[in-house]
Amino acid sequence: MKRTFTALSTTTIALLGALSGHAMAAEKLTYYCSAQEDWCQLMATGFEEETGIKVNMTRKSSGEVMAQIKAESNNPKGDIWWGGTGDPHLQAAEEGLLEPYVSPMRGELHDWAIKQAESAGDATIGIYSGALGYGYNEEVLEANNLPVPACWKDLLKPEYKGHVQMANPNSSGTAYTTLATIVQLFGEEEGFEFMKGLHKNINQYTKSGSAPIKAAARGENTIGIVFMHDAVAQAVSGFPIKVVAPCEGTGYEIGGMSIIKGARNPENAQKFYDWALQADVQTRALEVNAFQVMSNKAAESSPMAPDMDSLTLIDYDFVKYGSSDERKRLLKKWDDEVSVIPQ
Repeated sequence: MKRTFTALSTTTIALLGALSGHAMAAEKLTYYCSAQEDWCQLMATGFEEETGIKVNMTRKSSGEVMAQIKAESNNPKGDIWWGGTGDPHLQAAEEGLLEPYVSPMRGELHDWAIKQAESAGDATIGIYSGALGYGYNEEVLEANNLPVPACWKDLLKPEYKGHVQMANPNSSGTAYTTLATIVQLFGEEEGFEFMKGLHKNINQYTKSGSAPIKAAARGENTIGIVFMHDAVAQAVSGFPIKVVAPCEGTGYEIGGMSIIKGARNPENAQKFYDWALQADVQTRALEVNAFQVMSNKAAESSPMAPDMDSLTLIDYDFVKYGSSDERKRLLKKWDDEVSVIPQ
């Protein structure tokens, strides 16, 4: 009898331990973030405080997260991917790496956010929007006796050699948006000639999309090709950065949020998804000088944020340039024809 009781007790303890472990696992969330570091941290901390769910956050550029999700597809480790340009999110949706989800919050969102979701079979959604452009350090420009740039084609002038910085489109969603924008704005043939000319003036291709303007703010670079809101953030922080909306017109991003297919904590991923679409949560972007236009209609915007309605925006084809085949084709062409040119 004693041995039977001991065996039963051991089995019961093991079962309770397993159930307890499952319960603890259910109160976790693995969160991949492709926005600016302090915004990523704000979202993680805010969600933890409101729900008690422990967040394990990894911050990487959107291209890097896309590659990681793909590499982990047979054994997914992430639950939700928040932030970064929408093109990689759309590509991940097309490749079956994301889980469709229709949030009850959708009725509060701008049409462009819902359109992004519908184009991907509800496997991603728009969380913010921002226009592409560039910024320059006014003091560095003046110290080098350089003219003030106003257009995309100004950046091809020989006097800007070594003074322009952008990210690598293979790792950065910002830089891929730049490549896709130039192709749509000028046509593919002229667009790639533009990228070749620009390459001659590039001093460094960074991994992160916002790094070029941060380098400009520190005086380590002159002109950074970035989303305009990233340049505004540096100006608001007190750096001598001037923001440029290129005269020819420009492309824009719709930042994405997606639940990863095979997520280990799908219910918590859905909770985060719904929470992140709330107006008060999106308004908190202002706390970290994130100046995008948020997807919830009731979210507050800063008067410093770029006015999307006043800009000349191209009719950016998110479906085409967010597709896996087109993305791979353009990146290969950039690798083969642009990056190999001696500088």
